[in-house]
Formats: sequence, structure tokens, C-alpha cells
Amino acid sequence: MHGPAMSGWLLVALCGVTSAYCLLWMRSGPAQERGTARGEALMGLGMAAMAVPAAVFAPPAWSWAVYAAVFGGAALRALWWTRGGLRNAPHAHHLIGSVAMVYMAVAMAPGPAGSAGHAGHGAVSAGGVPLLTGALLTYYAVYVLRVGARLVPVATVAGATNSGPAPSAGVLYWGARPELALACRLSMALAMLTMLLSL
Repeated sequence: MHGPAMSGWLLVALCGVTSAYCLLWMRSGPAQERGTARGEALMGLGMAAMAVPAAVFAPPAWSWAVYAAVFGGAALRALWWTRGGLRNAPHAHHLIGSVAMVYMAVAMAPGPAGSAGHAGHGAVSAGGVPLLTGALLTYYAVYVLRVGARLVPVATVAGATNSGPAPSAGVLYWGARPELALACRLSMALAMLTMLLSL
């Protein structure tokens, strides 16, 4: 990714903080949520590393291959977990995110003339493959709107009771607040949208 240094640093901070939250969630949350938190932490760390401004740290020519291998593996893992159908929607989202990261890593690949793709996009033309870039941008735009709408407070009817399970007394973990998890997903989707726009 390239662009103004300030926006790069803001993305690094946003993705780094989100990843740190996901690591805390993974460590203290219930077992069934740890896999999702692990995938989101990996995505946040990878996005933070990709967003570091090239003027501060020029990644080695081989870094794109490391990103592609790590997120290719993450995509295969997410593909394995999505075989359960719609009930595994978070894994389908991780699959799309991992594919997007592999796509951006390939866009960073050195070109035939040996110039780093980070500065000139090398193997993939500037802007990537328009159809794939457009599809990913559309997915993330819809995802941001959908998750953002879920964060909007809803007025409660007087006398209505909460039908969800009551929290256990004394048991509080980092993922216990669903709005924090949604805010993390929203911020990472916005960061992905920004990174895709900069291709």
C-alpha cells in the first residue's frame, strides 16, 4: 500500500489497536470464539504491517511472498471452516479478507523490471485487476454499512425484557461486549476498504 504518510500511520494505529483487542479477546473469551478472534488478530497485524508508509520502511522485495503465503494459509483454513454453511459466516468473511490480503500482496510483488510493487505495483497493473478490485470494494462497502447499522442504538419499548442470557456474575471477558467486537470488525473493514482504494 502507498499513499500519504499520515493516512498510513492512522491505518497502522487502527489495525494495531484492533489486533491487540482481538488478542485479548482470544486469550480471555470462550473457546468457541477464540478461532474468530485469532483470525481477526492475524488480519489486523497483517494490515498494520502492510500500511506502514514506504518512506519509513521499504519492505524487502520478498515480503509480498510472505504475506501471500501467510494469508493463503489463512484462506485455506477459513475455507475449511466454511464448509458448515451459513452458520459459519464469520469464517466466510475471513476467507474473503484473506483472499483480499493475498490479492494486495500480489499487487506489491516486484515487476519484471525489478522495481518493487510497493512503489509501482509491479506484476499487477496499477489498481490491480479492475473487476476483482471492484468486487472486493463492493463487498467491503456493503459489509461496513451492514455492521455500522448494527451498531446504531435501537430504542427499546417500555416494559420489554431482554430475551438474551443474563451475564454471569463476576465473569467478564474482553469479548463480552458485542458492540466492541462489531466496532473492531467495522474498523478493520474500513481499513481494508481504504487499502483497496489505494491500489
